[in-house]
Amino acid sequence: MKILIAEDDLVTRRILEAYLAKWDFEAVVVADGQEAWNILQRDDAPRLAILDWMMPGIDGATVCREVRKLDHQPYIYLILLTARGYKQDVIEGLEAGADEYLTKPFDPYELKARLRAGARIVELQDSLIQAREALREQATHDSLTKLLNRRATVDFLLSELSRARREKHPLSVMIADIDHFKSVNDRFGHLPGDEVLSEVARRLRSSARAYDAVGRFGGEEFLIVAPGCHAVPGLAQAERLREIVGSQPVMLKDKPLAVTISVGVATTLDPKPEDVELLLSAADEALYRAKKGGRNRVEGESLGVAAPSDARGGSVAQQNPL
Repeated sequence: MKILIAEDDLVTRRILEAYLAKWDFEAVVVADGQEAWNILQRDDAPRLAILDWMMPGIDGATVCREVRKLDHQPYIYLILLTARGYKQDVIEGLEAGADEYLTKPFDPYELKARLRAGARIVELQDSLIQAREALREQATHDSLTKLLNRRATVDFLLSELSRARREKHPLSVMIADIDHFKSVNDRFGHLPGDEVLSEVARRLRSSARAYDAVGRFGGEEFLIVAPGCHAVPGLAQAERLREIVGSQPVMLKDKPLAVTISVGVATTLDPKPEDVELLLSAADEALYRAKKGGRNRVEGESLGVAAPSDARGGSVAQQNPL
C-alpha cells in the first residue's frame, strides 16, 4: 500500500521512509504541503498520508481540511505528525480532518500500529464500496442478460425525456422482441432459451450507440432508448440492430439456430416527461404491427406528427425465421 510522507525536515523524512520500507509500505515522499495537496487530489492518490503540521506552502492541518472538502472516494486516512502536543492542538488537528495525531519525537512502534489500523480501515471501506456497488448492480441490472432491468431503463427514459425537452432534441425508443421465442423453449428447454436471450442481449448492447440505454423490458422483450434520434435515424438504427441480431445463428448444443427480432420504434419531437407512457405504448403498437406483418421487421411511429412514409414499411425481410 502506498503512503504519502509530507515532511519538510530531511532527517525525519528519511527516518519515516526507512521505517515504511521496513514495514513493506511504499513511500511517496514530498517536502511541502502544496506538493502533498497536489498528490492527494489525484485519482491514484495514496490511501494513507503522514502530514507534518508545520510545512512550507500549506500546513498539514490545512491539507487535512482541503482533503475532507473533496468528500473523497475512496477515503484517505490522514495522520498529523507534529511537535505541538497540547490538548488544544490535538483537538484542532482532529477537527481539521485528521484521523490520527502523533507528536514528535514519535515512537516507531506506535506509528506502525496507527498505520496498520489505518490500513485496516481503508481495506474495510473498500469492501463496503464493493458491496454497495454489487447491491447497486443487482438493483439496476437483469441477472441473466446483465442489461439494465425494466425499472432502470424506464428511469433512464424519464431522465432523457427531461433533458431532451430542455435541449429541444428528439428522442426515440425501441421495443425489440425475439421472434417465435416460445418455440425455442419448447424445442430446447429453458436453459438454452436463456442462452438465446443472453446472446441477443449481447448483440444489442454491443451494437447500440455508447450513449443509448439497452434494457430487458420483460420476458423476451428489450427496450432501447436512443437520445437525440429523429424518426428516420431511429428506424435506421432499429433496422441495423435487427440485421445484426439475425446476421449469425446462435449455437445451441452445437447446432446453429437462426434467431430474428421484430422492432417497434416510437419517436417524439417535442419531448415531455409525461410522454413516457405514450412513447412506450406507441412503440408497443409499432411492434405489434411488425409481428403481424410477418416478423423479422421494423415498424415505426412518431408522436405529434405523421410518421414518415418509410416509418411504417420497415423491413420485410424474412430470412431464417425460427
